[in-house]
Amino acid sequence: QVQFVESGGGLVQPGGSLRLSCVASGRIYRFYTLGWYRQAPGKQRELVATITSSGDTNYKDSVQGRFAISRDYAKNAVSLEMNSLNLEDTAVYYCYAQARTTQTTPRVDFWGQGTRVTVSS
Repeated sequence: QVQFVESGGGLVQPGGSLRLSCVASGRIYRFYTLGWYRQAPGKQRELVATITSSGDTNYKDSVQGRFAISRDYAKNAVSLEMNSLNLEDTAVYYCYAQARTTQTTPRVDFWGQGTRVTVSS
């Protein structure tokens, strides 16, 4: 019901930067919160950063001050600027969208297919 186009993952050295981008689309009544989750090998998926439809942001403690999330409301797009990357940031990053498919259905969570970020020297 929601299609995602994710981009920006790759290999970067410690201390480097990357920018992830995601555009969400589909037969959706309305998008609400957009954001990014990540899953490292052998670990559970965890929230990295989210931004609500009113612009409120939420960050995982360990990325606060290093990552910045932004949103283009007209394009249903969300980006994540990642700076001062370290080895612990290595993971598959998943674009996230909370949306309603119709005006009366409940909000549902959707995730993209993921883009890999590898921090290595």
